[in-house]
Amino acid sequence: MRLRDRLGLSEQRQRQLSRGMQLTLFGLLFIALERQEPALLVTVGIGLSVTFLPAILERDHEIPMDAGLTLWITAAAFLHTFGVVGIPGTGNSLYGAIPIYDNITHALSASVVAGVGYAAVRAFDEHSEGIHLPPRFMFVFILVFVVAFGVVWEILEFSIAQAAAALGSETTGFSQHGLDDTLLDLVFDALGGVIVAIWGAAHLTAVSDAVWERLRGVES
Repeated sequence: MRLRDRLGLSEQRQRQLSRGMQLTLFGLLFIALERQEPALLVTVGIGLSVTFLPAILERDHEIPMDAGLTLWITAAAFLHTFGVVGIPGTGNSLYGAIPIYDNITHALSASVVAGVGYAAVRAFDEHSEGIHLPPRFMFVFILVFVVAFGVVWEILEFSIAQAAAALGSETTGFSQHGLDDTLLDLVFDALGGVIVAIWGAAHLTAVSDAVWERLRGVES
């Protein structure tokens, strides 16, 4: 069963949701310009760019990206980007107004990262005669991979925040609230990795096969 079937939404509806998120992010670009906030403009620009990755991968690299996978990636980029935009009249963002919002975006973003790692490693595992990874090892690898990425991300957030403070400017979407908050972020990163480790084989097989064929084409 494909991811789009598990979501209980038609392929057309999922594509409509993805397009709606892209249009919303495009609108946020104008908000960032109107507010004259360079950090917000960069954040929205990066988020919008990520939403076009599925189409680019499918068109230029022949990686199959069905509506469910596209919605998954788009939602991760959209929720993070939308969360850093200040709520009018409050001076606060969704990250600040809704404590669990940060946890949700971390788990969703981590699941996308884990999906990338899973698809790449499974491509070698399934198609290379010299490599065999037991299911338990694959599970552990996904967890280690996504947590390691989460640690790098937390270090990046801290570095950007410190650099911005030293320059007397503000950051958008790159803030930390103590060690407890960082550890909780890593817990939800791991949760996203667990989700992919459990259900990845059911939804990322075609992607793994395409990645392997692409790698073979590069080698030849």
